Amino acid sequence: MNRMANPSVAELQHSEKYKFVFRLHHNQIKEFVKQRLSEGGKIVFLFMVYQLLMTLTGLFFFTRAMLKAFNGFWEPLGFSLAALVFSFTLLIVIHELLHAFALKLTGAPVINFGAYFKKFIFYAEADRHVLNGKQFTLVALTPLFVVQFVTAIALFFCINHPFAYFIIMVMSIHSLFCAGDIGLFSVFYEFDEDTLFIFDVKEERCSCFYEKVQPKTD
Repeated sequence: MNRMANPSVAELQHSEKYKFVFRLHHNQIKEFVKQRLSEGGKIVFLFMVYQLLMTLTGLFFFTRAMLKAFNGFWEPLGFSLAALVFSFTLLIVIHELLHAFALKLTGAPVINFGAYFKKFIFYAEADRHVLNGKQFTLVALTPLFVVQFVTAIALFFCINHPFAYFIIMVMSIHSLFCAGDIGLFSVFYEFDEDTLFIFDVKEERCSCFYEKVQPKTD
């Protein structure tokens, strides 16, 4: 990823070429994402359709696992419950590590992690590391594509084994985890390519958005 093309934090804050758009405190991410998802848009609509399909799939197979358990076949339900435990523990860690890996690819020197447990908000950040639209897209979408791709491949090889229930449940639950990433990504989708920049401020636990000022035309 081309790090040299990005302005510095000082340039964003003091140059007339850029203007401040808004600041998002990390403890407000959930409310912000809810607002973004409710406002719609092409990207949000496509994700909501995908999320609905994944949720219905997860509910269908969990119900099916319960019915099998009533008939004495407990393995599908056991794998489904194991997927719930895995998803709300290790999968969260994996999700954030994938964000961190993507941040490293953009040239971030140090990655920090944070959480608001009461709001179920988790995040990876690189203090004052400026990202452009392409870079933020990589960071935001890497967990979605990597986890869903890996689980899809695993499902192909385990389709006739009860472990498939574990994989399907992980796929379904992880789609919910990605809602915040899509909500933030949708902000960049509204701007022209390479005109919006973002950087995190660790001590303030927030993200700052700046837009490149377009030259006036006569």
